[in-house]
Amino acid sequence: VQLVESGGGSVQSGGSLRLSCTTSGIVLDDWTVSWFRQAPGKGREGVACLQTNDMVTRYGDSVKGRSTVTKDDAKNKVYLKMNSLKTENTANYYCAAVRGGRISAVVSVPALPYDYWGQGTQVTVSS
Repeated sequence: VQLVESGGGSVQSGGSLRLSCTTSGIVLDDWTVSWFRQAPGKGREGVACLQTNDMVTRYGDSVKGRSTVTKDDAKNKVYLKMNSLKTENTANYYCAAVRGGRISAVVSVPALPYDYWGQGTQVTVSS
């Protein structure tokens, strides 16, 4: 099983990016796929997550109202579209996956025992 992130890059404040998490070795039928980020000197922070069996989503406060997480089963991808980016959104963004739906009873991005992690894609937002 592999998770590979892509779509990061440099963007000006107010811009948008769509990150992709390409999965291999799993079928996105009943998984929880989450996005996290980590900036230099800071801890890991939950950004968004998707319960793939029923498309329930959760978002972290840093992106709530400005981001959307979706999936494309045919491409085995989970996307994170972020709009109105701010300089404080600069970080390395990771996706992670755990079997089963895990977020129906929570209101934010949970720190689950994820089975698989990607290597990350860097997002840099400049003013």
